Amino acid sequence: MSYNQKMFGLGSKRSIIREIFEYSKMRSAEIGADKVFDFSLGNPSVPAPAEVNATIKELLDTQSSVLLHGYSSAQGDAGVRGVISDSIKSRFCVDMSPNLIYMTCGAAASLSICLKAVIEEDKGDECIVFAPFFTEYRVFVENAGGKLVISKPVDKTLEADVKDLESRINEKTKAIIVNSPNNPSGVVYSEETIKALCALLETKEKEYGHDIYLIADEPYRELVYTNVNVPYLMNYYKNTLVCYSYSKSLSLPGERIGYIAVNPEMNDASNIYLAVCGAGRSLGYVCAPSLFQQVIARCIDAKVDIEIYRENRDLLYNNLTEYGYECVKPDGAFYLFVKALEEDAYKFYERAKAHEILVVPCDDFGVSGYVRIAYCTDKARVLGALPAFKALAEEYGK
Repeated sequence: MSYNQKMFGLGSKRSIIREIFEYSKMRSAEIGADKVFDFSLGNPSVPAPAEVNATIKELLDTQSSVLLHGYSSAQGDAGVRGVISDSIKSRFCVDMSPNLIYMTCGAAASLSICLKAVIEEDKGDECIVFAPFFTEYRVFVENAGGKLVISKPVDKTLEADVKDLESRINEKTKAIIVNSPNNPSGVVYSEETIKALCALLETKEKEYGHDIYLIADEPYRELVYTNVNVPYLMNYYKNTLVCYSYSKSLSLPGERIGYIAVNPEMNDASNIYLAVCGAGRSLGYVCAPSLFQQVIARCIDAKVDIEIYRENRDLLYNNLTEYGYECVKPDGAFYLFVKALEEDAYKFYERAKAHEILVVPCDDFGVSGYVRIAYCTDKARVLGALPAFKALAEEYGK
C-alpha cells in the first residue's frame, strides 16, 4: 500500500462524537428527529446575533467582491487585525499589536498552527493537556510531531491539578494547552489555579533553560454563567498564545473564523509570530475566509444570547441529579459532564441509545466512566429527553 497509513487510520475511523452524530442523522430519518434525543455534537442552536446577519447583507450590497471574496493578506486583513487588537487592549489591558494577530479558519486551525510553530519533532517535544480534554488535541499534537501527555484533574471538581501537572513536566515539555471554559466538562479554571499553574511554568522554564508555551484554547470564553470570571492568560504568563474562535460566541461554527494572538510580552514575540505565519503556510492555512473577516471586524462586540443554554443546563442538571445521576455543574460552555451509571461508559452509552438518548462516552477525553451531554439544542429536545433519562436511571435501580 502506497498511501499514508496514519492518515488512513484518521480517515477510516471518525471521532466518537462524529460517529454518534452520523448515527443520529440515520436514526432520525428512520423514526423522526423529534424521537431522537441527540446530545452529541457541540453545534450551537442559538442563532447568530441579528447584527451579524444584517452585516453580511450590508457587506454584500455595498462592498466589492474583491474585498469579500478575494484573497486577503496571508495573515489576515490588516484592518481586521487592528480591530481585534484594539478589542484585546480594551477588554484585557494587553498592549496587543495587529502585527501579532493571525487570522485563522477557526480554533482547530489556530491550535494546529500554534503547535506546529513551537514543537520541534527532532527534539522529542511534548505537549501536556488537562483531562478531560477535547479529543482532537491528540491529533493536532501528534500531527505537529509532538507527544501528548495527559495531566489528571482534581477528583470531583475536574479543576486542573497543578500538583499532577508538576509530576508530568520534564525537560521535553514544550507546550501546555489550557481550555477554559472546558470542553467536555464546562468547568472554568479558577484564578487561583491559573496563578499556581503559571508560577510552576515560570519555575520550570528557569530550571530547564528553555521557554514553555501556554496555548489558551478559548472558543467558549464568552459562554459563562452568573458573572463567572475567566482569567485571560496573557495577564498571568508572558509565553502565552491565545487561540480564539467565533464559532460559539457568534454561533458561526460552519464559517470557520478565528485568530491567534501572540503575547507582546513573550520572549522573541516577533519571531514566534513569524513561526506562526510559517506554520500556517506549511499547513495551507493562509487567508482565512475574507467575507467573515470583514463581518468580525464590524461585529467585534456582538454576543449570542446564552439564556437558552442556561435554561437547558439547569433543566438537565436539576432533573438528572434528582434521578440519581452524578454531574459536574458547569459554569461555562454548553456541556454537562455526567458520571455513567456503570463503570464502562461505552456500555452505558449503548443502554442510553436504546432509549434514543445519544451522549458521548468520554474515555477518549482522558477521563473514564463519564459521558458528555451537549445541551446546545432546543429546549423541546431537553424536555422530551427527561422521561427517557429517568427511565434509564430506573433501569439501573436509581
